[in-house]
Amino acid sequence: MATTASPQFVPVELPRSAPSERPIARTIRRFRRHRMAVIGLITIVILVVLAVIGDEAAALKQSLAIANEGPSAEHWFGTDRNGRDVLARTLVAGRVSLAVGLIATVFSTLIGTILGAIAGYYRTADLVIMRLVDIVMSFPTIILLLIAVSVLGPGIINLMIMIGLITWTIPCRIVRGQFLLLREADFTTAARVIGLSDRAIVVKHILPNAIAPLLVYASLGVASAVLIEAGLSYLGLGVQPPTPSWGNMLNAARSLSTLERHPWEWIPPAAATVIFVLAVNFVGDGLRDALDPRSAKDR
Repeated sequence: MATTASPQFVPVELPRSAPSERPIARTIRRFRRHRMAVIGLITIVILVVLAVIGDEAAALKQSLAIANEGPSAEHWFGTDRNGRDVLARTLVAGRVSLAVGLIATVFSTLIGTILGAIAGYYRTADLVIMRLVDIVMSFPTIILLLIAVSVLGPGIINLMIMIGLITWTIPCRIVRGQFLLLREADFTTAARVIGLSDRAIVVKHILPNAIAPLLVYASLGVASAVLIEAGLSYLGLGVQPPTPSWGNMLNAARSLSTLERHPWEWIPPAAATVIFVLAVNFVGDGLRDALDPRSAKDR
């Protein structure tokens, strides 16, 4: 009697799934695709390095014997009306202006994040905080800054505080909008069900998911704060001489004779301000595309 051979089972190796890409690596990869953002980031790094290595002693050293001299081998960007090296002053001024912009933005973002989180999570506080936001935003920024300067007085520290206290409304609205969307999300509901406190829910679950648009604002907020500092210093209400900033360097060179006869005194700080603001805007655009999966499509 013939026997039927039992079928042989050949093991089939299933294809392995590709390891998932980490969010940070994915964000960096998307950011690197944005060429202008990469160029902007490199430009910012160069400006920061130049500002850090700037010689403060050379920026403050005066010599009336060489006042208003044009560019030369000894003074690449020439000298100002007090005989101070314009290149050294531009670099040190960048250190001051960038520090004011960065610290003021961190201050305003911190205030806006705290108030925006409270308004977005607690309905009872939403009405009060948002009416305060509406009141602050109803006044022109320059008017509030002028009033604040008259009360606190000019100076670097006061300038940081004033810019932070006046520009917090934008991050507050951003954070509130994100919290309104995320407080009813499934993961938030699950966190409430398992008994997590409101503080834990906000800090560990909602805030990390709302950080992306806040980072974009912070990058653009630095450029805005630098422009505000430059404008107030140009009016003589910001950083006070002899400490240089890009704004008060432009203020010192605003006379018609200087504009026409000594352009090397105002072109470097003006060009540095424009280049930095453009670079920050490019970086902000790159961050927005890298952090938003709807606008940063994978190829």
